[in-house]
Amino acid sequence: MSISKPLSKSCCAALCLSLSVSAWAQTPASEVSAEIRRTTFGVPHIRAADERGLGYGIGYAYAQDNLCLLANEVVTVNGERSRYFGPEQMTLEERDNLSSDLFFTWLNTPQAVAAFWQAQTPEVRDLIEGYVAGYNRQLGERKNLPEQCDNPSVRPITTADVVKLTRRLLVEGGVGQFGEALVAAAPPLTASHATTKNLEAERFAVASERMQRFALDRGSNAVAIGSERSQTGHAILLANPHFPWVGGMRFYQMQLTIPGKLDVMGAALPGLPMINIGFNANVAWTHTVDTSRHFTLYRLELDPKDPTRYLLDGQSRALEKQTLTVNVKQADGSLVPVSRTFYSSVFGPVVQWPGKLDWDNHVAFSLRDANLNNDRVLQQWYAMNQARNLDALQTSVNTLQGIPWVNTLAVDDQGQALYMNVSVVPYVDKAKLAACSDPRAGLEMILLDGSRSACDWTIDPSAAQPGIYPASQLPQLRRNDYVQHSNDSAWMANPNAPLSGFSPLISQDGQPLGPRARFALQRLSQPGRVSVADLQGMVMDDRVYLAGQVMPDLLTVCEARQGPVCASLKAWDQQANLNSGMGLVHFQNIMAQLLDVPEVWRVPFNPADPQHTPRGLDLEQPAVVEAVQHALQASAATVAEQGLAPEMTWGDIQGVNSAGQRTPIHGGPATLGVYNAMQSVPVEGGIREVVSGTSYLQTVTFDEHGPQAQGLLAFSIASDPASKHSRDQTEAFSNKQWPRLPFTEAQIKADPQYELTTLRGHL
Repeated sequence: MSISKPLSKSCCAALCLSLSVSAWAQTPASEVSAEIRRTTFGVPHIRAADERGLGYGIGYAYAQDNLCLLANEVVTVNGERSRYFGPEQMTLEERDNLSSDLFFTWLNTPQAVAAFWQAQTPEVRDLIEGYVAGYNRQLGERKNLPEQCDNPSVRPITTADVVKLTRRLLVEGGVGQFGEALVAAAPPLTASHATTKNLEAERFAVASERMQRFALDRGSNAVAIGSERSQTGHAILLANPHFPWVGGMRFYQMQLTIPGKLDVMGAALPGLPMINIGFNANVAWTHTVDTSRHFTLYRLELDPKDPTRYLLDGQSRALEKQTLTVNVKQADGSLVPVSRTFYSSVFGPVVQWPGKLDWDNHVAFSLRDANLNNDRVLQQWYAMNQARNLDALQTSVNTLQGIPWVNTLAVDDQGQALYMNVSVVPYVDKAKLAACSDPRAGLEMILLDGSRSACDWTIDPSAAQPGIYPASQLPQLRRNDYVQHSNDSAWMANPNAPLSGFSPLISQDGQPLGPRARFALQRLSQPGRVSVADLQGMVMDDRVYLAGQVMPDLLTVCEARQGPVCASLKAWDQQANLNSGMGLVHFQNIMAQLLDVPEVWRVPFNPADPQHTPRGLDLEQPAVVEAVQHALQASAATVAEQGLAPEMTWGDIQGVNSAGQRTPIHGGPATLGVYNAMQSVPVEGGIREVVSGTSYLQTVTFDEHGPQAQGLLAFSIASDPASKHSRDQTEAFSNKQWPRLPFTEAQIKADPQYELTTLRGHL
C-alpha cells in the first residue's frame, strides 16, 4: 500500500504539494522538488528532475535518519568541539577535543574551503546546495531535537560544512592520522616543546594505536567475477567494506534517480550527496582500502643558527608560521581563546612525534599529503555513478584521479571484471627512493631528504595533479575470470596475472598476503564456476582461516594437557558464528601471543607460494612449544578473570546495543582471517561491543532484466535510537539474511513497506 507522508504543519501549503514528473521539467530554477520513496528497512529511493532537487531529497532523508550524527561531525570539522563541550572530552576517534579543534581549524581554513568549492562542477555544487537546503528543512521541521544532540551546537549547515566534511574524508589516509603530531609541533627550547616532550606521552600512545588500527577499521573485501567463472555467465560483484559503525565513516544506504540521467543505488558516507559504493543498470563497483602511500615525510636539515629555519639546496629558509585560534569552554561556561602556531616547509606542515619524529636543534620533519590538493573526489564519484559501462567507469577514474586512498573493483553487464589500484599516490619512483630515502626508516613510513629540492615529488604533465603518478603507471587489471582484494598490495589481485614491478609507494610484491586474501584465493581457486550464493557464503560462513593453518598443531600440544582451554579448542567448529563456542575466544587469545613469536611458522613465507605460506606451528622448536603452552595458560587466566563461562557462545559475547536492546553479531578479527571481519572492544565482564567491520553488504549480478542485487546495511540506516529503523537491518544481518534490493520503479512500488514523501521548496 502506498502512503503519502505529510510534512510538518508549519510549512506552507505550497511546499506540501505533490509534484508529478511532467511538472518537474517546468519547475523554475528557484524551486526544488524531490520524491522520497521508502521501502523495507526505511531505505530511501530519492527521485528528482535535477541535481538540486536530488540533493534536496538526500539531505532531507539523511536528516530524518541521522541528524545527530551529521550535526556532531559538523561541529568536529569546524573545530568547535571545545567551544561547546570543553577541551578534555574525547571525540569518537579518541582524540581530545582541543587537539581535534586545532587540527581541523588548520585543515579547513577559509582559503582551503573556498578553493575546493571553486573547483567543483556546477552539477556537484547543485547537489551540495540542495543537500544543505534539505537537511536544514528537516531540522527546521523538528519540534524537539533528539536527546542525543539536544544542545546548542546543533545548527543549520552550509555548503562550507559539506566541503569540510569532504576534506576530512580526503586526509583520513594521510595527515588525518597525524593530528596530534601536527598540533604538537613546536620549536625546541620553547614552553610548547617542553609540554610536548613531558606531558603528551599518553595522548601519543593513543594516537599510535589509532594509526595501527586504521587499516582494520577501514578494511574491506571485494570479489569481481567475470563471465568465464560465473555460474550464469553474467558477472558478479561482492562488496564487503569494513568501516566504522559510528561517526563520520558510517555508511548510508539509498537510491538516487534523475530520470534519463542517473539511476544508482548503494551506500554513501555522511554528508556526501552521491553513492560511494553501489551499482546502476549496467555497472557495479566497490572499494577496498589500498596499501599505496598517500603521503611522505621529509627530514629537514635545520639552520644551526635557528631551529625555525631549514636548509634547502644549501640556502637557509624560514619555516612559514600560521597562528590559529579556537574558543575553549571553561568550567564556568565562559569562552577563552586558545592559539597555536603551526609551522610549514615547502613540503608541508611540520609534525612532531616524541621518540619518533623529534624536532630538535638539528632536524625537523615535514609531512606532504597528496590528498590535500585532491579537489576532484566528488566529481569522481558522481562520474562513476553515471557510468554506463566499464570503459566509462575506468576512463573517469583514469582521467580524474579523484579516488583518495582506496582501490576500485567493478563488473559490468557484459561479463567483465576490473581491478584498479588508481588513487592519489606521490610520484616517487624506485630511483628517487634509492637516492632520497633513509633506508633505516624502511618502507612503512616513507622518509625523504628535505634538504634537496631534487627529492621533491616528480611532476608528470599527464597526471591529474602535480606530484602524483599518472593513472597509466598504476596497477590495473581487466579479466573475464576474476579479480579480488582484501587490503593487500595489488600483487595478487589474480595470481594468474601478478601485478609487479611498481614503486614501493604504489604496490609491493613478494610480501606475505593477509589471511583474508588467502582465504578468498583458496575459495576462488576451487574448480567449477562461482555463484552469487558462493560469494555470499564467503562472508556468512564465518570461517576462521587461520584456524585451518594452526589448529592441528595446537591440538597436538593439547594431547598432553587437560583443562578447559584444550577442551574448548577441541569442541570448537573453527568458525565465528553466533553458536561458536569458547574455543573461538581462546583461539583469539592464543594467536594474539603466538603471532609475535619469532620463527613460529613450520613453513615460513615463500614469495613463490604466497597463497599457502606461512603455515603450521614449528613444534620441533622448544621455544615455540613453550610459547604455545604459555599462551594456553594465559588464555585460561584471562577468561577466568573476565568471568566467561565455558558454555557461553560467541553470540553471548559479541554484539551491539541499540535503543536499549542488544543484537548478537557474528564475524571476528581480520587478523585471524575471518572474511566477515569485525572489530569489537571489551566493555565489561568479557562482553564485546562491535565498533567497526562489515558495514554495507552487496552482491550484484546482471541478467536480461537488469541488475539483480542483494544486500543490507549491517548497522541499519538510522543512528537515532528512537527510529524504528535503528536496528532492523542489524537483526537481519545477525540472522544472515541477504534481502533483495528494489531497484526498478516496479520493484520499489511493489515493496510491502512502500511510503512516499513529496517535497517542494525554494533555494
